[in-house]
Amino acid sequence: MALTRIANIASTIPDDSIANVKMANIVQSKNIIINGDMSVAQRSTSTASITTSTYTVDRFQQVFAGTTPGTWTMSQSTDVPTGQGFATSLKLDCTTANGSLSADSLLYLTQKLEGQNLQYIKKGTSSAESLTVSFWVKSNKTGTYIAELNDLDNTRTIHNSYTISVADTWEKKTLTFAGDTSGALGNDNGDSLRLIWWLAAGSNYNSGTLNTAWESTTNANRAVGNVNLADSTSNELYVTGVQLEAGSVASEFEFLPYAQNLQRCFRYYYKYADGDNSSLGLGVVHYANQMDFVITFPTQMRANPTVDQVTGTDYYQFYHNAGDFFNGIDSIQDQGKNQQTYLVLSNISASANECGIVYGANASAYMAADAEL
Repeated sequence: MALTRIANIASTIPDDSIANVKMANIVQSKNIIINGDMSVAQRSTSTASITTSTYTVDRFQQVFAGTTPGTWTMSQSTDVPTGQGFATSLKLDCTTANGSLSADSLLYLTQKLEGQNLQYIKKGTSSAESLTVSFWVKSNKTGTYIAELNDLDNTRTIHNSYTISVADTWEKKTLTFAGDTSGALGNDNGDSLRLIWWLAAGSNYNSGTLNTAWESTTNANRAVGNVNLADSTSNELYVTGVQLEAGSVASEFEFLPYAQNLQRCFRYYYKYADGDNSSLGLGVVHYANQMDFVITFPTQMRANPTVDQVTGTDYYQFYHNAGDFFNGIDSIQDQGKNQQTYLVLSNISASANECGIVYGANASAYMAADAEL
């Protein structure tokens, strides 16, 4: 009887509904980009006075090279396109202008991608997939901008231009890059492919002819026609809803639960202590004046991480019998991405065999594991 009921219920479900459920499972995480909705910002929600390559919103780096093209503030903003489901965007704000760029000046926004995550696009074969990027963008500075795919493994690039048509208005852009039948991407955790949004470029990068087909990288051809977003302190640019996917058609943005998005970011950067009274772990003094403590990562990191920390007088405390303050971590004794733990050593004034809690003792104190590309 029960089997009959199940069969009757199944017969009422259209075949295309079952197919749609199966397809939904297949295309989960179709977006190659991590944190495309700009919801995760572990380091800070705002970083000012930027003149060197910097992260604020997770996985998106503002890259500088050559003579500095202005000074910038990068932040996580709540200015978003209306009715699209986004809550946050990445904002770039020019605070010191450079209206006369030097030949070597370079400024762009990028996300760097591991080669082992891109093998399915079949780059370097006759079956190479096209890639389509879609995103929302807003700026007071209208004009032509350049988006680039940069294959670092094989020194190859391809570009597309797009136009910001109306000042201070969110616009959705969709760009398709042809598949590349030359140059396979390394099947490893290295910096294989970058998605780049050009913001400013000197003549070393814009004096040639824009290459809209894959070719060996020629710097002069990379940012031809791009506006100079650094030419006024009135200039700002917002981006959100970034999606990069295989194929020549853009699909709707793939929203992931915040916890899942955060977990993906942890592979590259994991802030495990932030602010006063934030716990770092349990510390043990094995011999006089040397204390070890273990950090457990929530996921396997991309590579053996380095410690990103802010140091200052008595920023941290090893609380045992009376409590001992220290300024920061001296060195990494051992580190490992696969075990998801690493051991940190600090020189303090303590006796052997003492143990206690290690924690931040200043509102500005933080420590993080950094394994960015």
